[in-house]
Amino acid sequence: MQPLDSDEMEKVEELKPVQSTVIFEAIRQEGEHELSRSAKALWWSGVAAGLAISTSVMAKGFLVAILPDAEWSKAVSSLGYTLGFLIVILARMQLFTENTITPVLQLFLSPTRKNFWLTGRLWLIVFCANLAGCFVAALFMATADLVPPKQFDGILEVSRAYASATAMEHFRWGILAGFLIAALVWILPRMEGAGEVLMIIIITYTISLGGFSHVVAGSTELFILVLLGELDLTQAFVGGIMPALFGNIVGGTCLFAAMTYAQLREELKS
Repeated sequence: MQPLDSDEMEKVEELKPVQSTVIFEAIRQEGEHELSRSAKALWWSGVAAGLAISTSVMAKGFLVAILPDAEWSKAVSSLGYTLGFLIVILARMQLFTENTITPVLQLFLSPTRKNFWLTGRLWLIVFCANLAGCFVAALFMATADLVPPKQFDGILEVSRAYASATAMEHFRWGILAGFLIAALVWILPRMEGAGEVLMIIIITYTISLGGFSHVVAGSTELFILVLLGELDLTQAFVGGIMPALFGNIVGGTCLFAAMTYAQLREELKS
């Protein structure tokens, strides 16, 4: 084989896939930045994310309201579920499930007391802010008559279906949702333009189609039922929010993030 000239070598470099260590470092630096942000900045970004992610519940409910009761209907209505994730991720808002991997890579690399504290602080602020945003969104949808009755019936159907799962089911199904969101965070640095949008749609569509439990979007559904008196607040937390939270953490941090670090550990040390 003849040696390649400089132009051909440049083409080779362009066609080579991005190394996993480069992706790791890009996400780690993003996580490091998030850990250094002020509590106020994290809070308001998290509240905005909770409000925005609630549009997933709203859009899916709208589609449920107009679709017939057929086996294929969920394949169409699940497209609506992608809306909130598109808004949150493309607008770079703080979503808790993204943080099950982003700041954790820094923690794996340097498991100091300070990094444990900073990660716990980030998780607590963002999770509480997400729930606050979800509650406000649920309050507007359930009590302010902002949604026409027929469309709201669709939202109620979606919410009741989510609330019908047991705590153990939310935990198990939350593992898969957490794993997929962490995988999405890992993949996105490789994507540009339309590819980024398409990947968000594919992953979040799969979460909805599979009936997996996403703690933030699911909280809006549960809060709607609480505000309408169909569900007790304690039951919403104990039977839905907390099991999905732990499941998302297991899937995003204990499985995806840990395995990602394990496969790159030796390369990162060299």
